[in-house]
Amino acid sequence: MHTTHRRAVEQSFHDRQAHERSSSFDDLKSFYFTDDAYLDHETWIRPAMDRLGGVCGLSVLDYGCGHGMAAVVLARRGARVTAFDLSPGYLHEAKRRAQCNGTSIEFVHADAERLPFADGSFARVWGNAILHHLDLRRASQELDRVLLPGGIAVFCEPWGENALLSWARRRLPYAGKERTPDEEPLCRRHLPALREVFPTLEIEGYQFLSMARRVLRPGRLVSGLEWCDARLLRWSPSLSRFCRYVVLTLRKSA
Repeated sequence: MHTTHRRAVEQSFHDRQAHERSSSFDDLKSFYFTDDAYLDHETWIRPAMDRLGGVCGLSVLDYGCGHGMAAVVLARRGARVTAFDLSPGYLHEAKRRAQCNGTSIEFVHADAERLPFADGSFARVWGNAILHHLDLRRASQELDRVLLPGGIAVFCEPWGENALLSWARRRLPYAGKERTPDEEPLCRRHLPALREVFPTLEIEGYQFLSMARRVLRPGRLVSGLEWCDARLLRWSPSLSRFCRYVVLTLRKSA
């Protein structure tokens, strides 16, 4: 799909998604949330954000901010946060959420493949489920450009190397399954485009057995699977290739 048309399709899809979400917000109190509510809503979020290190006083970019929860958490930690998204609908929600949570964040309507920021603008970059929507060669070059020397970028991304999981994604019904036409989970074949710019790319997998939580109710079984994952993935990191999500850490040379 042509790049301009692809961006238009992505923007329309996420604007529609944001509009549908807006019906669930009864009043301004609906936008308030605790840090833990965001950090613990998926097993990879808290450890991934810890990879950014201390952000107090640092310039941080929330890359594809969506609903804006990560931006608020980062601002509460003392970061100087700029957040961008392709979807005006999501930016509207994110701005209201930042206001209701008493945080000061600069929001920008932007395309990740053509960022409107000066070279070396940010010490840290955070992104959740965004890279797999993009042309990675263009995106990684822009990311490198706006990062300060020694800067760190952390991304949480769906992973597509597990054949059984790929089948389930195509065939099984579950909440939040809607996808844009061109998006697909990241795979090993996508990584060279990132490594061309960030040779020291680090990858960590999450939800090997506990990916079953997508179709199971929270309870002892899910907790047990998460307990097993914590040990299996520590003992055999190669199992990460079969996980549901990966956390990518990109470091710019000093």
